[in-house]
Amino acid sequence: MKRFLAAFLLIVSTQLSVWAGPHRVIVQVAPNAQARAIAGAVGGQVLQAIPGTNFYLMSVPSAASLAAASQLGVVAVENNAPIAVQPSGAIAIVQSSQGAEWYAAQPAMQLVHAARAAAVSSGRGIVIADINARIDYGHPALIGHLTSGYDFVADRAANGASLNQSSASFLDQSSAGFLDQSSAAFLDQSTAAFLDQSTASFLDQSSASFLDASNPAHGHATFCAGILAALAPNAMIMPLRAFDDNGNADAFTIARAILYAVSNGADVINMSFGMASSSQAVQAAIQIATNKGIVVVASAGNDNSSTPQFPASLNTVLGVAATDLNDKKAAFSNYGNDIFVDAPGVNIISAYPGGYYAIASGTSFSAPFVSAEAALLLSESRRNPDNPMANGAVNIDAQNPGFKNELGTGRIDMLQAVENVR
Repeated sequence: MKRFLAAFLLIVSTQLSVWAGPHRVIVQVAPNAQARAIAGAVGGQVLQAIPGTNFYLMSVPSAASLAAASQLGVVAVENNAPIAVQPSGAIAIVQSSQGAEWYAAQPAMQLVHAARAAAVSSGRGIVIADINARIDYGHPALIGHLTSGYDFVADRAANGASLNQSSASFLDQSSAGFLDQSSAAFLDQSTAAFLDQSTASFLDQSSASFLDASNPAHGHATFCAGILAALAPNAMIMPLRAFDDNGNADAFTIARAILYAVSNGADVINMSFGMASSSQAVQAAIQIATNKGIVVVASAGNDNSSTPQFPASLNTVLGVAATDLNDKKAAFSNYGNDIFVDAPGVNIISAYPGGYYAIASGTSFSAPFVSAEAALLLSESRRNPDNPMANGAVNIDAQNPGFKNELGTGRIDMLQAVENVR
């Protein structure tokens, strides 16, 4: 029973691990240096380049050979660190054909006064790039909210046909025994009073129609986009697929995705992931984005630790911690001096592939709250939203006596923030 109760906590970990990549390295070259000549001199080759930068992905016999090649124009070398989503917990799914409006009334979104804020500024004219995994373009909650994006896994432009997860081949509904559907603990983990106002089909868990939650990447992008669509209803979401279906990406792909967002009109970049170590290429890409006035948001991490998580730890990135409906730090959420602001991240309801909805927890799902708020602020005023967001936050030190000065400026209030720029 303890195992099932733990599963029903639905804490979706987005902590990312990095391991060595001895043959694929990211190389920063000096201006006017010839990347192909450098690679050829050490018996390697250039695999990819990031347009507009001096960063290249190379395949070489050893990183050490490049590290000693400064005379050829090598400025820096780093392993192309793989990134992997590490899942924890599970997701229970129930069918619904409704759009985003119904779950936009959930308690977490009421807490930040999302509906009242959207009445003032709905995010019109703003593009939010979400660097994530596959997304379900055909989900009822996302129709009309998505722009075309790019699939960096397949290395091609993305549209509804290429990213639709609703096909039977992708979804596995055969594992009915994955979670104990008869446990009342499922509804106890959310706000039953809110769910009772939903359709009977949402509350009916007797059909054993559970989807495959064992795939770490499955549903993550759709869930994040569903939050963005509910909170910034007139902003457009640019899906950028950097993680494959096993939840794996790498630093070079993340950097490419950031710079694609920069070059294709993004105003906000949401990064609901973290890396176990920093990356010069990713940091350089983020710097280019922020220099152009793009707001970059990242999740703080789910280790209940004060150890900074990259890239949320960068001072140019808005690092987001998670809180519950009582404004207490979520048990799993990271904290520390690098946190910019907090947002709800416990038992959030959002979209799930195949026209479903799910309840999940994690700082991955707090970050879209802040990205959506940034979109509302930018739509209302093109001034940098950092100060309005901070000034509009609710001080929650009293609810978190053990974390004073470690939860940033407080829990966001979208209405206060929007009113601060009027």
